[in-house]
Order: sequence, then C-alpha cells, then structure tokens
Amino acid sequence: MASSQDSQPFHWHYAELEDRDFQIRGRTLFFIIVLFSFVLVFTLIFVYSRWICSFHRDNSSTPSPTSHAPPQPRPEPRGLDPVTINALPITMVTRGRKSAAAAAVALESECCICLGVFEDGEKVKVLPACQHSYHSECVDRWLSAESSCPLCRASLRAESELHQIPVIVTQ
Repeated sequence: MASSQDSQPFHWHYAELEDRDFQIRGRTLFFIIVLFSFVLVFTLIFVYSRWICSFHRDNSSTPSPTSHAPPQPRPEPRGLDPVTINALPITMVTRGRKSAAAAAVALESECCICLGVFEDGEKVKVLPACQHSYHSECVDRWLSAESSCPLCRASLRAESELHQIPVIVTQ
C-alpha cells in the first residue's frame, strides 16, 4: 500500500497557490516598517558622509587655476649651498699634541653619522656653531640636505647667509 501512495502523480491547482489568506497585521507590519526605516536612514547617512568626505578632500587639494587664491610661496631649500659646506673648517685628528681645534675633536672619538671611529691623522670637519666634528664626506652629504648639526640641531643657516650676502660699498 505504501508503494501506491508514492507513485501517485503530483497534481496541483492554481487555486491552491493563491494568497488570499496571506495578511500582514499588527507586530509584523510594525517590524517591517521599522526595519525598512533603519535601512533607509543608514543608507542616507552613509551616502551623506561619503559626499562630505569627498567635498572636504576636493577643497583641501591644490587650488584650481581659476580660483583667486594667492600663490603659495616656494619652500626654502633645507640644505646649505656647496660654497658654504666647503668653507667649513677641516681639522686633522692628532692624539699626541693638543691644539685648540684638535682638543675639540679629541673629545669626540667617533662620527655620529656613520659611527666610524676617528683615526689619528684623519681629516674631520668641525661645525662652527656647536664645535661637533664629523667625517668630511658624512657631514657634506648631511648638510646638502639639512642646514643644522646632525647631533644637536644647531642651525648653520646664519653662517651660510653671511657667505651669500654681497657687500656693496658706495661713496
């Protein structure tokens, strides 16, 4: 008998699939409206925040040629010019005798840029602002990009301006 029930063809009628009895009432309708409202509000906030972010990003970029903003001044170069770098005093490292310049170099035993030890008879540059000493190659490379002492950040810009200002005497 079980086999006869399994072999019956499936018959359905269109009238059986109608949804006349389907109704949304009470709490179900309320929850659907609340859920739809949350999704709508969240979507609007997301779209608004994206618009605000893109608006601020566009305003913070460089001004367009048609805007009436004043031109931005060029940034001053950070390094020293080669003439000023070459004008810095060079001292020989001597461990035996103590001259005034060698005494300052003797206090420092290594170059703080490359961490190489100063050898006897080696040439080092002494910065006039702070009396710190470095290998010539190391400090020259540093001063071409920066205008301060690598160790104490004492500015060397004032010394470079003295070399660049021409003196004109008129009578």
